[in-house]
Amino acid sequence: MQTKIQKWGNSLGVRIPRSFAAETQVAAGSTVDISVERGSLRIQPVLHRYVLKDLLKRVSPRNLHHEITWGRPVGREAW
Repeated sequence: MQTKIQKWGNSLGVRIPRSFAAETQVAAGSTVDISVERGSLRIQPVLHRYVLKDLLKRVSPRNLHHEITWGRPVGREAW
């Protein structure tokens, strides 16, 4: 499929057809990796692989939430 590169502010942009976006599972706001391989542009979705250990490293006293009281048991909840 052919498309045109268009000016977007001081940068250039390319529109991705809906069928291509659906097949590669990208949407507005998705992160992609752009590289040049043998003179060709390559745009590849970045797949986020979350690791609990890495996520927990980002917890600090500043962004840690306090415990919340949900009230007394109503049914047969085990507290």
